[in-house]
Order: sequence, then structure tokens, then C-alpha cells
Amino acid sequence: MAEQARVVGSLPVANVQALAEACNAGVHDGQQVPERYLSKDPSTDEVVAGDDSACAIPVIDLHMLQDLQASEEECAKLASACHHWGFFQLINHGLPEEVIGNLVNDVEEFFKQPLEDKKESSQQADSLEGYGQAFVVSEDQKLDWADMLYLQVHPSKSRDLRFWPTRPASFRHSVDVYSSEARELAYRLLEFMAKGLGTDPMSLRGMFEGQTQGMRVNYYPPCRQQADRVLGLTPHSDACGLTLLLQTNNDVQGLQVKKDGRWFALHALEGAFIVNVGDILEIMSNGKFTSVEHRAVIHPTKERISVALFHHPCQNMVLGPLTEFMKGDKDRYRSTNYQDFLKQYFTSKLDGRKHLERLKLQQ
Repeated sequence: MAEQARVVGSLPVANVQALAEACNAGVHDGQQVPERYLSKDPSTDEVVAGDDSACAIPVIDLHMLQDLQASEEECAKLASACHHWGFFQLINHGLPEEVIGNLVNDVEEFFKQPLEDKKESSQQADSLEGYGQAFVVSEDQKLDWADMLYLQVHPSKSRDLRFWPTRPASFRHSVDVYSSEARELAYRLLEFMAKGLGTDPMSLRGMFEGQTQGMRVNYYPPCRQQADRVLGLTPHSDACGLTLLLQTNNDVQGLQVKKDGRWFALHALEGAFIVNVGDILEIMSNGKFTSVEHRAVIHPTKERISVALFHHPCQNMVLGPLTEFMKGDKDRYRSTNYQDFLKQYFTSKLDGRKHLERLKLQQ
């Protein structure tokens, strides 16, 4: 999400955490999951288990990327992961455990609060920032089994503190430190991604450095009755450059990635970041990186919380393939105003990659 999220809103819906508590407590007295949350049975889609090493999301080692002897090979591996999967897990990333632990603790404490306390950070009608839900554009669309807290975190002068929780008291500091550290990590990854394609390492970093960084915290409550009929997050791709995702508890999995028409369950490694290519990098790289559909499924008895950081380029840019990545290729995407692209994304229901496919040129 980005600045555009501040001029569009989302229709208000019920708090899913509270709804889940009522439904889970009412399993034996007839309390039902509302129809709006029931989608076609996700289990009818083929899902490939993430514990099969032949099918696993690639793992990239930041230590090796930075090592003079191993860097070239690891950069090539990174570029391949970004092209064929659009996702990878990053190990040895260097973010201090204390910084991550403080964020995780404060995020978990926020969702443990009574609903009225969480509502102090509620969204307002003209913005997606705050506590609530996004991409709800009609009264009859299917809804996700999740709540979110979205904040614009960088540049720091752009923060709207009306939506920043004051409880726990350390929340704002934890987010500030964590997002600043993670932002620098994202910039380093952009350098290595460009290097993996044989271009100037600053060619991508320069497009994103100092620009908007947004944070979305997703809370996925359990669903005892019909976990196989609700979705935590509708299949979609991300309308940003690069996303860094942290799961607060790797005992509960739920993220799935679409590749070659099949869903692959991603088993998050302890201490790793999950990183994915966004639509903007697919366009900028002229398709050499791929922004892929992903979704979140629900556990019947355990909650899951994730924290996503979205990294955007300059909001006023004309978005199109960068010359550094063309190398004699034809443009595969038409250019567009980035603000228009975001407006279309944020004012529509999530729907796979359709917003990105509309920019593809016939080859």
C-alpha cells in the first residue's frame, strides 16, 4: 500500500476476531460462519506440500550474497528465484533478534486487547490506514477471514499518528526501529537482484530509496467449523516493488504461492524473512522478475499473525520497463502513471493478477 491508500477507503465490515470468537465458542449451539465469508472450497485446488524439497520455495542466504567468493552464484540463484517463483525465503539476514522480538511481542499484545481498545486505531471512511479491512468495495462480495492494521511508516514525516496504537506503550518505538532496519535490508536486496541480472546494482535501489514504506499486520483467527471454506486473504499479487513478510509464529502455516496453476504451501523457516516480488518490479524488469499470486488459508484451532512491509517507488513516476533491463527485448508492458495504477488497485476487489495483466502488450 502507499500514499494512494490515503485517498481511498474500504466499506466497513464486522471485526473478524470477535466474530471468530463467537463462532468458535458457538460450535455446539448453532452459531454459524456468515455466508459472506464462505468461499468455494479451497481444498478443491491442488496444493503441493511445502515440505517436499523438490517443490520448496527457494532459500537465499544474505551472507553468501555479501561474500566475495559466493556472491555471483548466489545472485544468480536470487535472480532465478525472482523469475521462476517470485518468492524466496531469506536467511542470515542480519536483523537483530531483539528488534524482531520487540515487534512481534507488541503486535501480539495489540491483538490481545479488548475490541474497544483496538478500535482507537480504526480506519476512517476516506483511508485504508488504521485497524479494519481493505479492498471491500461492495455489500455483497465475499470477505476475508482476517483483520488488519495498516500504517504508513516511512518517510517518518508522512506518518499519521492517529492510526498508530498507543498500547502497548512500546508499539510505536518497536515499529519505528524494525521498519527502519528492514528498509535498509530491502535496499540491499534490490542491489543484489539487479546484480543477478547483470545490471548496475544501484539501478533498482535508486528507484526505491527514501520512498514510501507501508506496514500491514494481518490477524488470521482460527475457524473451528469451516476452516476449509474461508480464506484469510484472497488470491492477489502485491502492487509494490518488494514485500518483506514476517510470521510471528512459524508453528502455524498458511501462506500459499501459485505456480504453474498449482498452489504451493510455504513452510516458513525459523528466523527467515519471506520475500516476494511485487507488480512494480515485474514491470520495471520487463518480466525478468515475476509478481505471483498468493493467498492465506486458515487453521481450524490456531491464530496466525504476519507483518508485511511494502516498498514503493516514487509516487509520481511513469511506470514502465527500465532501459537497463531491456537488452534488446521489446517492451512487454505499456507505461502508465503509477498513481493511476495504484488507484485502480486500491478501489477494486482483490482479483489475482488482473490489474497487472491489463498492462501487458501483445508480443
